[in-house]
Amino acid sequence: MTTEQHDSSVYEQIRATDRFQELRRRYRSWAFPMTVAFLVWYLLYVVLSAFARDFMAIKVLGNINVALIFGLLQFVSTFYISWAYSRHSAAKLDPLADELRGEIEKADR
Repeated sequence: MTTEQHDSSVYEQIRATDRFQELRRRYRSWAFPMTVAFLVWYLLYVVLSAFARDFMAIKVLGNINVALIFGLLQFVSTFYISWAYSRHSAAKLDPLADELRGEIEKADR
């Protein structure tokens, strides 16, 4: 695969198109809410660990307590968000990005 140099005006033209703006809107409409949701979930874990120690120390099963379950769920939620973004990107972002890339490559010929 080779790397081609592109004139910056090509990028400016693509950036001004409605389809590029749609691509940005689709990305933002998924990424921002998911980022906020994850940060709230993470901060809940931190705040509960700091201020609700009795709650977090409740034993659920043997030596497994609420804090350990919440901590493990942080990993689960991170993997879930990565998987969900991958699906969202493949379905909603990549097709439009491929079209835009094709236009840029066509403009260079």
